[in-house]
Amino acid sequence: MPYLIESPTLIESAGNRPKQIEEYVGRVNSSEEAASVARMVSPEGWEEPGQRPEFREFTLVLSGMLRVEHEGGVIEVRPGQAVVAERGEWVRYASPEAGGAEYIAVCLPAFSPETVHRDPE
Repeated sequence: MPYLIESPTLIESAGNRPKQIEEYVGRVNSSEEAASVARMVSPEGWEEPGQRPEFREFTLVLSGMLRVEHEGGVIEVRPGQAVVAERGEWVRYASPEAGGAEYIAVCLPAFSPETVHRDPE
């Protein structure tokens, strides 16, 4: 039977500046381990440490530009575009442009601090 998720849970973010993370589906808000779905709003100049997660991450940019650094280079993801990061590959996310970025992140399995494997800050 379908069920309604009334509202997200705000999650503390990593990085050099505060980023808003609203988890709708995931380990915290809905006790879901198979997948997580979150809306992110990152400010101009935000960047987080690199990571080598144990999950696949699908990211859809709604506004602004999300920069995705990886071992082979850099991808700039614009509104209406998406990027897929495979499990085990190193990536680092940033929103360097004016206005920051808003995006949706889907992780399979669900995001967890224990499986993201961030670089030391």
